[in-house]
Amino acid sequence: MSASRGQARFGVLVPFTNSNLEPDMALLRPDGVSLHFARMGGYDEDEIPDADQMHALGAADLDEPLRLLTGVKPDVVVYGCTSATLTHGPAFDRDLAARIAQASGAKTVTAAGALVAALTALEARKIAFASPYVPTINDMAIHFLGQMGFDTVHRADFEGTLDNEGQGALSPREVFALGQRADHLEAEVVVLSCTDMRSVEVLEDLEQALGKPVISSNQAMVFQAMCLLGLRAPITGFGQLLASERS
Repeated sequence: MSASRGQARFGVLVPFTNSNLEPDMALLRPDGVSLHFARMGGYDEDEIPDADQMHALGAADLDEPLRLLTGVKPDVVVYGCTSATLTHGPAFDRDLAARIAQASGAKTVTAAGALVAALTALEARKIAFASPYVPTINDMAIHFLGQMGFDTVHRADFEGTLDNEGQGALSPREVFALGQRADHLEAEVVVLSCTDMRSVEVLEDLEQALGKPVISSNQAMVFQAMCLLGLRAPITGFGQLLASERS
């Protein structure tokens, strides 16, 4: 691992309209890890982030943002959009991770793959699902997770259609309420999907209110990145997933 400053370097690919991933990563940053970001496009900021827009982002050329990001020689590259690969399916998600790893020489995490890794670590099979996405993307996300062996017993769609700015502008209180609406007695874990939704700030309180683990895209990405790099120290204040020492 890179040793010029601390234990490791996280390189993060961020959708160019995303306003919350970088602040969240700063909150979640493990001790001794430096954070490095590059922005990626491939979608229209003025359009509703529907399945077509997110499909286009997933298929966008990453050569230039990856070239710029790998200038710092990150130990892990994090692909910071969940819906971009949820709309393509598990095979595409795995292939994208492999292509990023080959191009960067770093270990690779995708947001969608990180949700799978987190649910697997928590040994959950029945989940509740919530996001700010349009319902069609939620359908695709639930199908994706179903293909990976997770049964969505309840979901909460956001009431109304949010543009790119609107997704990022949701308050933690609104995210908390969305998570509450998603929960179900049979759900073992509540999933809050979207790297631009302010979920990280409510994870602890929502877990206490619901009495079960809650995972978010950004929390799950940090968890998987730490596992890949052998970073074991707990991170407290952001849910059960990060609070235990990793094996």
